[in-house]
Amino acid sequence: MKKVVIIGSGFAGLSAASFMAKAGWDVTVLEKNATTGGRARLLLADGFTFDMGPSWYWMPEVFERFFNCFGKKVSDYYQLERLNPSYRVYWPDDSMDIPADYNELKLLFEKTEPGSGVLLDKFMQEAAFKYEVGINKLVHQPGQSLLEFADWELLKGVLKLDVFNSIKQHVGKHFKHPKLRELLEFPVLFLGALPQNTPALYSLMNYADIKLGTWYPKGGMFKIVEAMTTVAKELGVKFYCHHDVTEIKIENGVATKVLAKKIDAETAIQTFHADVVIGGADYHFVETKLLEPKYQSYSEKYWNKRVMAPSSLLYYVGLNKKLSNVLHHTLFFDVSFDVHGKEIYTDPKWPTTPLFYVCTPSVTDNTVAPAGGENLFFLIPVASGLEGDTEELKDRYFDQIVTRFENRTGQQLKDSIVFKKSFSVSDFKSDYNSFKGNAYGLANTLMQTAILKPSLRSKKVSNLFYTGQLTVPGPGVPPSLISGEVVAKEVIKNYS
Repeated sequence: MKKVVIIGSGFAGLSAASFMAKAGWDVTVLEKNATTGGRARLLLADGFTFDMGPSWYWMPEVFERFFNCFGKKVSDYYQLERLNPSYRVYWPDDSMDIPADYNELKLLFEKTEPGSGVLLDKFMQEAAFKYEVGINKLVHQPGQSLLEFADWELLKGVLKLDVFNSIKQHVGKHFKHPKLRELLEFPVLFLGALPQNTPALYSLMNYADIKLGTWYPKGGMFKIVEAMTTVAKELGVKFYCHHDVTEIKIENGVATKVLAKKIDAETAIQTFHADVVIGGADYHFVETKLLEPKYQSYSEKYWNKRVMAPSSLLYYVGLNKKLSNVLHHTLFFDVSFDVHGKEIYTDPKWPTTPLFYVCTPSVTDNTVAPAGGENLFFLIPVASGLEGDTEELKDRYFDQIVTRFENRTGQQLKDSIVFKKSFSVSDFKSDYNSFKGNAYGLANTLMQTAILKPSLRSKKVSNLFYTGQLTVPGPGVPPSLISGEVVAKEVIKNYS
């Protein structure tokens, strides 16, 4: 039986592990942290259950499809609830609750900008086409050759895919009101680039948001990790958590062994033999820290020219009281989007007055906070690569955004905080070996799409492959599930 060693157990690594095991391979997964899940880890503290990473559940059919591939269903592992309203947006002057019902949303658009309801229909028809082609065709391509895209249906629809326009131009063509524009531009922030630098193809994210809906897995996002880990174990995958990979041994251009040390143990370096190695950890880390320079596909100059998705300044907060009139997801767009965007991408610096996001899962799920308590997750997007995320800096930003939260909701938080933990750029580096401390991977700009991304296959080591947010198809939880499947198919095609 052929052996594959997978480094990292994030969504992409877990996905690759199951597909490789299903194909009859002997699969070993090495994970640096104490549990599987990568950035989607769990934080348990004082009766609170915090998802440390992803908090949005979009594109439910991608998850359903994954489990179906192994004869399972999502409902075998966790229950989904569609959120309604999907989320709330605070603007400088008022707020807007985004209804799950499409006809209600059309009325909201019409009220905000007369005539925009009909335009939303047209916009969504185009977005539906892009979603169908993007999710069912484009994201499943391994990005190894332009010939992958020589599909007549694809070529016929290439203009409709709007690859060469930006999402900002595309939205602006349909809607004039700044609130509607920002509302439709916001989902691409998950892709890690400014709307003016993101292809209009990604209005498919609007289809995911508006038509497919925002969901919540009861118990939290870690339920997905638990489910995927269970599937993998049932297929025979072996997991070694708290194992820090130190080197990939190469002989004559072929990876033969992966060396790892068990964290906090006196044991010597352990050796894991491999016919194929899949890097599911940070691509840059695997290349520059686990391989000798002569086996690295990309130079440091190449990496430094990549446009990275943002990092994040995160706060996990527990309250000893309940809040009223708070939704599961809340976006604070109450300051300038343009100024904060420039401070992330154009002139990277700690933001002056940041936009931020709040997740309050305890309003939907009473298992994630003690009785009478509230679970809050605050996120400020910041530029990757920033230095100086001191406790003083983090406290200053926390005070700023909590004050804005209190002012807009009319409720005091600071005197009810019983637990608080922050997580920032330096933590992304230390906990996940994240390149420049990025939170989401590589930005989905036009020049970093498909074959223009770092390759899922090493150019120097014949049996070394990559999966996850720095290669195809890109950032986000559903794309990571697909990334694991795509790389597994490439390995099986070449080595079975």
